Amino acid sequence: MHIDLPTRAQIEKLIARRAQPTVSIYVATTPVTQEAQIDRIELKNLLKTAVAEMEAFDTPKRAIWPIEEAVGHLIEDDAFWAHQANSLAIFASGDWIETYRLPSRLVSMVEVSDRVHVKPLLRAVTFPHNAYVLAISVGAVRLIEVSADLPPEEVRVPGLPKDFNQALGKRSHTENRKEMASGESTSESALLNRYARVVDAALKPFLRGHERPLIVAASETVASVYRSVSTYPHTARQTLSGSFDHTPLHEIATAARSVLDEVYAAEIGDFVRLYAEREAQGRATNDVAQAARAATFGAVDTLIVDMDETVHGTVADDDGAVAFADGPSAGAYGVVDEIAVRTLRAGGRVLSARRADVPGEASLAAILRYPV
Repeated sequence: MHIDLPTRAQIEKLIARRAQPTVSIYVATTPVTQEAQIDRIELKNLLKTAVAEMEAFDTPKRAIWPIEEAVGHLIEDDAFWAHQANSLAIFASGDWIETYRLPSRLVSMVEVSDRVHVKPLLRAVTFPHNAYVLAISVGAVRLIEVSADLPPEEVRVPGLPKDFNQALGKRSHTENRKEMASGESTSESALLNRYARVVDAALKPFLRGHERPLIVAASETVASVYRSVSTYPHTARQTLSGSFDHTPLHEIATAARSVLDEVYAAEIGDFVRLYAEREAQGRATNDVAQAARAATFGAVDTLIVDMDETVHGTVADDDGAVAFADGPSAGAYGVVDEIAVRTLRAGGRVLSARRADVPGEASLAAILRYPV
């Protein structure tokens, strides 16, 4: 697959844009080039829907034509369709157009308003598609970068020892056994602990500022010791168990992506448990109107939203009052989408997920910083 994951800065820039009209299109696509014609037809139909909405809102032709032309160029670009992923996001207004090829399989949709419809795009950054894998054993240490859109690569980290002996300044395992016999070291556990701390110290400056998970690939004993001393806050609870000294990078990457699915499931589980706890304290809600008011006043700590549904309407800037609309219109936008944007702007966290993952299977669920 060919993937363009948006950065946090790109998302912040997108949600800050205001222009009437702005068209947001999501298309489920295929990475199989020979089957892309179906996706192009789907995009053409979605563009027609967008044009019809703009015309129904009495949008001037001079504002519609640039969007229609820009998206039309994409539809006709054979080279563009030769390199796709599982979904395509397109955002266009009078003088700009942006596209992102995404790994998640999204529902095809089109929204027309004065702002981008960003909620499905947030799925791309809600849960990690990239990770670091620390393959560590007595015989070797490797840090491997696993990306959604690039082949896995071993990363050279300054000061990272190549194995147990180099980390502890030993020439051989025999020297370790002699040291233990002489009482200079109390146990194998203590030596492994020292080893893990040396590795952690080497990784600390390299990982500083990162948020992607660090997956430990090791025997159960070594993994347990390393996780107990790791100072990196995003060290995954889930591990790859076994010996990976000579495992090819692509095999490690494949296994790591399965672990990322487990990380996602665990994160959803943590949210659901915390939501139930906070709900009993009056600090959680799945009511859209209440969540809108809370988000407007910066009271939402964490929000999970149904990435596929759109609740049309508007949210007042001053008090967060919601005016629901009967359906899509260029004069309205996604209410839950706007709640997500206000949560992000206030420093909150937004999880874009499937409806089955939202507590109560509602449009959203919000954990609040304080009762509202």
